Amino acid sequence: MKILVINSGSSSIKYQLINMPSQEVICTGLVERIGLDNAEIHYKKIDFELNNVSNIPNHKIGLEKVVTLLLDQQNGVIKSTDEIDAVGHRVVHGGSNFSKTTIINNEVKEKIKSLFTLAPQHNPANYEGILVAETIFAKAKQIAVFDTAFHQTIPEKAFKYAIPNHLLEEYNIRLYGFHGTSHKYVSEQAIAHLKKENSKIISIHLGNGCSMTAIENGKSLDHSLGFGPVTGLVMGSRSGDIDHTIIFYLVNELGYSIDKVNSLLQKESGMLGLTGFSDLRDIEKEASKGNKDCQLALEISSYRIKKYIGSYAAAMNGLDALIFTAGIGENSSLIRKMTCENMSFLGIDLDSVKNENAKGFSEIQSSISKTKIFVIPTNEEVEIAKQTYKLLV
Repeated sequence: MKILVINSGSSSIKYQLINMPSQEVICTGLVERIGLDNAEIHYKKIDFELNNVSNIPNHKIGLEKVVTLLLDQQNGVIKSTDEIDAVGHRVVHGGSNFSKTTIINNEVKEKIKSLFTLAPQHNPANYEGILVAETIFAKAKQIAVFDTAFHQTIPEKAFKYAIPNHLLEEYNIRLYGFHGTSHKYVSEQAIAHLKKENSKIISIHLGNGCSMTAIENGKSLDHSLGFGPVTGLVMGSRSGDIDHTIIFYLVNELGYSIDKVNSLLQKESGMLGLTGFSDLRDIEKEASKGNKDCQLALEISSYRIKKYIGSYAAAMNGLDALIFTAGIGENSSLIRKMTCENMSFLGIDLDSVKNENAKGFSEIQSSISKTKIFVIPTNEEVEIAKQTYKLLV
């Protein structure tokens, strides 16, 4: 079964064509900076690679260009769009409506649309990807895989907020959790490596969006993101945890509109608000030159991660392994080092040489560390393909 996986972001489309059940990746690629003058399209298969700057004003044009590459007579991998059996879509917020992978129909699309306000940077782009794929791959089954689904095992004591009960009962206001596809994928890799039936793991997903999950025996027990993807860790442009009275102060005392506060917390805060940069590579570079704002931002970020490690280890009454994953988690040895410093109380001791040289799936703990420390590359696209295939067979 050929499954095309589409991970549609606000200005990007990640894609992989995967043969299932073998999990053979036929080709992979990325369309980025959609809507900007310097938009790029990347395409890679086993014996060919292309990287082009192109005019890509919207997601429809971007996906059409991807299809052109897939069908290319010389370097393509299919002869007709009908060869695609299913298209698996990453959808960030499933609310209380979706606890598992779902075949997309009009009702499902309307429910995804109704959740736009809860994930404004994600669900609209995910929805657009679905609409475009339905047009181009008319014969394929369209499947939604929800980031929130993995976290449906979180117990009520962890997902329920201490607000009046009717807000949960009538409006489903609760912690949902995100990046579930990534956390599920890397935790399964770690469990297989540990060869331990009963495991206590903390998965740390660090990218432009960041989150942490306490995972006990393969199930999500608690998570740092909540009703929407803004709480918890310091992110690229999202604030993470703040005192909610700041919101009232901004509105009542400083005259901010609610829309302005929402934009401030989602698009102007986090590392961007602290440093003027949202890309960690730029922040680390500036910090090395002595930029004090960037140095402090790195300390704030790693300190926040430490706090969640401590709380999740307490919640599980133990810790077998830490996982660092996603763009920053996999590539920033500095963040891993700062996070794991002075954590000996929890049996966490990093090997500095292993940390600097980590590539692919790596163990980076020292010989005296009681807790395993893994760097595990995430592959949300393979996980989406696995769940899509499982639903259809």
